[in-house]
Amino acid sequence: MSEKKCILVTGGAGFIGSNLTFKLVEKGHDVTVVDNLSSGNIKNLKGFKGNFIEGDVSKPAVFNKFKNESFDVIFHEAAITDTTFKDDEEMIRANVDGYRNILEHANKFRTAVVYASSAATYGRGKSPMKEDQKPEPLNAYAVSKKMMDDITKEEIKKGTLSIIGLRYFNVYGPREPFKGKSASMIYQLYLQMKAGKRPRIFKYGEQKRDFIYVKDVVSANIRAMEKTLKGESDIFNVGTGKSASFNKLILELNKNLGTNYEPDYFENPYGFYQNVTEADMSLSNKVLGFRTEYDIEKGIEDYVNYLTPGSKG
Repeated sequence: MSEKKCILVTGGAGFIGSNLTFKLVEKGHDVTVVDNLSSGNIKNLKGFKGNFIEGDVSKPAVFNKFKNESFDVIFHEAAITDTTFKDDEEMIRANVDGYRNILEHANKFRTAVVYASSAATYGRGKSPMKEDQKPEPLNAYAVSKKMMDDITKEEIKKGTLSIIGLRYFNVYGPREPFKGKSASMIYQLYLQMKAGKRPRIFKYGEQKRDFIYVKDVVSANIRAMEKTLKGESDIFNVGTGKSASFNKLILELNKNLGTNYEPDYFENPYGFYQNVTEADMSLSNKVLGFRTEYDIEKGIEDYVNYLTPGSKG
């Protein structure tokens, strides 16, 4: 879709939001970013020439800064995403109120909305995980995303807005380092290995996750924008459809770093732990028209080259 659009990205200084922002700018769109910089980092927007508004979308006051501005599309990425955040009630309030405020603004101008949901809503559900299976959220973050999905379903029934929710699986890639302990396992293992340490994972490394490269997540958002601008609405998985073990991550990191570290296995301290998460991508493939470009091998190679140019041994 080549026509220039006026776009708002909430959480645009965050990991996924900043990657999305630069892709939208590259495509020639007029982009405004709003971020309260609590979990985002302004360094992620280095070189961004568009309009930046510092503010919290879970508080109505920030909307005064653009209350009369009509956007074609709102990408809602802003949220408290740290699952170790201590105040469950505040996490749910911030995430759900932020989304309600965005929808209120969108309803005023009939703006299309694409928002970040999460595979966390599936909890201990069976894998591959399908969009229509019963949610089983296990923490406050997952509860907040389930509530956002429930609100979405009610809005879709009203038929006044075009909304697409994207349930992200395990995202990794550029612009995540500022997340610290909340950054992807791929980045955490990379740091350990770059420091000359054996990578630490739970015994015996065969637990699996659906790791998806952030460049593919951005592509899914672009596809969702195109669909909402045609009046379509739904909730879709955004994963690769193929899980990878933690042992596999270490194998690929060794290959790309030119190292040969053995995993340092330790006991899993958690009473409950998902052994496998994997997205069923059939609906996303068929309806959203989304397919990933990066498998785990290609994604880790691209990411390591980004982090350590020319590192491959």
